[in-house]
Amino acid sequence: MIDKNQPLEVQIAKQDKIIKALIARANQSHELGNSAYSLFQSAITLQSKVSEKTRDLEAALNTLGRASNDLETSEEARTQTRESLADALETMEGGFALFTDGRLQVYNDFFKHLITDACPIIQPGLSLAQYFQVLSRSRDISPRDEADRLNMESAAQRQDAKSTPPFVFALKNDRWFVISYRRTSRNNTVVLQTEITAVVRSNRLEKNRLIDAQEHFLKAAFDNMPQGVCTFSADGTLLINNARFADLLTLPLQLTRVGTSFAQIMEYLNAKVLVGAFSQNSFDGLMRFLRRNGQMHLRERHGTGTVLDIDLHPLPDGGCIVNVVDVTAQSQTTEELENRVQERTQELTDVNTVLRRQYAEQARVEEDLRLAKAEVEAAMTSKTRFFAAASHDLLQPINAAKLLISSLSDMAAGTNMAETTQRLDGSFQSMEYLLHALLDISRLESVDTKLTISDFDLGGLLQDLAEDIAPLAHEKGLRLDVIPSSVWVRRDQRYLARSRQNLVNNAIQYTVSGRVLIGCRRRGDEVILEVWDTGIGISKRDQQRIFQEFTRVDASPRVGFGMGLGLSIVQRACALLGHDVSVRSKPGIGSLFSIRLPIVPPVNEQPRETILLPASDTSGMDLIIMLVENDPGVLFALTQKLESWGASVLGCHSTDEAIRSLEEIGMSPDIILADYQLDGEDTGVHCILELRRRTGIAIPAIMITANQEEAIKEIGAKPQFSVLTKPVNLSRLRPLIDWKTRHVSDHIPELEKAQG
Repeated sequence: MIDKNQPLEVQIAKQDKIIKALIARANQSHELGNSAYSLFQSAITLQSKVSEKTRDLEAALNTLGRASNDLETSEEARTQTRESLADALETMEGGFALFTDGRLQVYNDFFKHLITDACPIIQPGLSLAQYFQVLSRSRDISPRDEADRLNMESAAQRQDAKSTPPFVFALKNDRWFVISYRRTSRNNTVVLQTEITAVVRSNRLEKNRLIDAQEHFLKAAFDNMPQGVCTFSADGTLLINNARFADLLTLPLQLTRVGTSFAQIMEYLNAKVLVGAFSQNSFDGLMRFLRRNGQMHLRERHGTGTVLDIDLHPLPDGGCIVNVVDVTAQSQTTEELENRVQERTQELTDVNTVLRRQYAEQARVEEDLRLAKAEVEAAMTSKTRFFAAASHDLLQPINAAKLLISSLSDMAAGTNMAETTQRLDGSFQSMEYLLHALLDISRLESVDTKLTISDFDLGGLLQDLAEDIAPLAHEKGLRLDVIPSSVWVRRDQRYLARSRQNLVNNAIQYTVSGRVLIGCRRRGDEVILEVWDTGIGISKRDQQRIFQEFTRVDASPRVGFGMGLGLSIVQRACALLGHDVSVRSKPGIGSLFSIRLPIVPPVNEQPRETILLPASDTSGMDLIIMLVENDPGVLFALTQKLESWGASVLGCHSTDEAIRSLEEIGMSPDIILADYQLDGEDTGVHCILELRRRTGIAIPAIMITANQEEAIKEIGAKPQFSVLTKPVNLSRLRPLIDWKTRHVSDHIPELEKAQG
């Protein structure tokens, strides 16, 4: 019934209640039963219970005694601890207070008496908010700054100081304290008042020392500045200035004292030093000017000869600052530079005048050169047109003469006239070669020369070369080999063809016996067209000279005709095309001429169709040939030659005459041979097309022309007829006639043009 864990006083009270209840119960039992036995039995029972309770009571009293002793011991320890705590709090250098549940419980004497007007209310039970309210209203406290005052007022309005930061305050006797707060583990608040007077005074002394040192440094720097500086207050009186300011302006000592008015200084400067320099004599007028313009800059010459730059700037407080700099050296340098610039400008003006005269003279000379160039170009163009026109007239008689010489050679065969006709034929070959060379040079030198750049098969060019040159090589008894090639190049095909033809002609001409080889070598993205021969060779001394006009290494009769123009034409054509032409040679061994060309991808990879002309047939030519030629001499000579081959020739001078001949015979001819340029506007092309239209048959045709232009050579591609140039190469004419007349049944589609 008694919990031993309860306090001793509670256990004793409960035991007292139990004893009293037992005694009352015993008395009640006596009142109920009077029998002796019952009384005895009750007495025995009561005695045993009383004894038991007495023992319990004694044990409880013993326990209570021990607890009382322990309590007395604890109370003594508590008293000693409190006294020790009080002694410790009193020995603290600052104030200490403990607030429990927001109420003051423990504090030291320093805390109570620090603030005089707060001392009466600092008693146990004072709330933390009341304490801060007293602090915020105290006349003894001066917060360090506005932030500390706000922190103090905030703490006075709150119930606790949990979120209030510490603040610093000063007492009237220049003592400084900081009040801070701490939360204990039992959620109590500890307020500490810590004196920081020594720290504040030390900082103040250090600050003053630094300010003094900085002031000394600034004053030393200010006094030793290379420029003069002074400031004026808002009321126009002198505040500060350095010695340099007075030196530069040569101000007397009384005008450099603090308080001197701006008007006094300006009056002195305008009168004796900088006469009339300052138009603003009043300080108010000066400030209005500075506020409006932001600054004032003056450059004035001092009475001593020095040049001064004076700058005035407004200050935020309404005054102004004046800066004076000696710029005498810079001014002298500037003046010297200006003088030199003026001198140099005058020199340049004079030179410019001379240059203008020279330019005008040069412009006049250039105009004369332009006119001269125009005259030269006109002359060159006229010469080119003359050669182009003359070539037709020259080639016509040469063509007739060659045809007649060929007929004469046939008639003189086996007679003593054979050698004469042979020499006559050689002379005309030389004349023809020279005429072609002159025409080539004329075209290359013409100002109107235009390149026709295209991609073409180099192998086809070599094949045409083999067909053209083979008879000449056969005539000299030389072996001519052409290595096939499938390389495509990009260049002007006409000039390249002429260049390679001249190289091969030159090789055959200067090779007495042996072989001429034509082929190509690949070198990366280029191909080298090479012409080898086993001729007489060329010495090192002559290898550059051979490209000049009318230059021949060997002019003996054994190398045949030639005027030394072939390689000159090659060199000019390659220079125009941008080719590199080179030569390697050894006298008595042979020569190698090469042209370097860029390779391009093939445009059409289909193999070029090869036309193999049949060898000349010595048997009779049983054909009807319609010959249209407006030159009587050429018509006569070519008619004779064709008839000597066994053909029946219908000779006509125009298209109309050819149509009449066609109507007279009542049948179409086997082949048409027509000159390109007939009388008037009549042409061989018109004649061929008109005869085909009237017969309704694609009559085989060959157009013969003295015009060397590339466009004329290509004119027969679409109407499908061949084109030969004059003078006619008879060794190509007869095989071509035989080849074309044997393919009449094919109705022309397979015919390919052949060019001489």
